[in-house]
Amino acid sequence: MKRLFAALAVLTLASCVAPVGPVEVTRFHVPELAGLGRGVIAIEPAAGQDGNSLEFGSYAGAVSRQLSLLGYSAASGAGSSPQVAVLRIERRSFRPERARGPVSVGVGGSTGTYGSGVGLGIGLDLSGPPPALVETLLGVTIRDRASGKALWEGKASFTVRAASPLATTQLGAAKLAEALFKGFPGSSGETIQVQ
Repeated sequence: MKRLFAALAVLTLASCVAPVGPVEVTRFHVPELAGLGRGVIAIEPAAGQDGNSLEFGSYAGAVSRQLSLLGYSAASGAGSSPQVAVLRIERRSFRPERARGPVSVGVGGSTGTYGSGVGLGIGLDLSGPPPALVETLLGVTIRDRASGKALWEGKASFTVRAASPLATTQLGAAKLAEALFKGFPGSSGETIQVQ
């Protein structure tokens, strides 16, 4: 009986996890990479971002984990690190355009020994308009604090239906951060898809 309850608990938790993917990632960096991936770094919100929100905290935590895996150490106080990771989170809603109109007309004809014929067919697409989508973007810029120079910049984004739990929550934070820093620093200017 205990095994049955354990199995049900695992299945219930597994069904709560919404899949994310593919994640589109683009990165840019300076040619000299000597200072990247080591030292002390702080995570700060970009202009216009609420650094005290729960959402920002989730994304900052996910980015911090990835930076520590790269070899960075977290800064102990504000303004005390030589490098700073400036974090921005954006969401935008849109409705994709229908690929073709809801009505299509086809004409066909044939000829043979017993005469000829012409046919006309009309097709109606009753599926309704395409569903609304939400794109979530995570952007990180690693800057040298003293000069303000951007050393590395990347953005990762995924798109889901507006009805998905991932459309309005930070459930995808870990996946976006992991995809963004995969193969760090990455090829400058290249856009890749991470599953």
